[in-house]
Amino acid sequence: MKTEFPLDNGAPRAHAALLSSTPKGAAVGRRIARQQFASWGINSLSQEAYQSALLIVAELAANASIHGRVAGRGFELALSLTTVRRSRTAVLRIEVSDCRGDQHPALPAAGCPLDAQSGRGLTLVDALADRWGSVRREPGAKTVWAELDLDGSADV
Repeated sequence: MKTEFPLDNGAPRAHAALLSSTPKGAAVGRRIARQQFASWGINSLSQEAYQSALLIVAELAANASIHGRVAGRGFELALSLTTVRRSRTAVLRIEVSDCRGDQHPALPAAGCPLDAQSGRGLTLVDALADRWGSVRREPGAKTVWAELDLDGSADV
């Protein structure tokens, strides 16, 4: 059986939240994303996209709370679901903005040692997202973003 994502004539659906740059803030961001994706129907229509999106949120939020942390400043999680009219493809965009514009993300040059405690997050994002990158934000901040193409329908 095929079910279509509800499409709003190209109008984006969006949600944003300002969170504390702590492990608890990252956990709250994951919970917000899970609830928002469910309200958009992503969890029931495409389990693979849903799980990928949750992993991407988890990695980007963890990076913001660890590597993007500035005392007394939080990070922003922004989620949007839009439709590309020509292809009727839904695009889920995940953005995490933090106050460390001096540190831009990059994939590790070589594989992580097997016993490393960190260093795999962006490799996961790169593998799961259709596109990802980072942009500067003023003043002295950055946004790391990832996009997932949802084909507009999924087997239920």
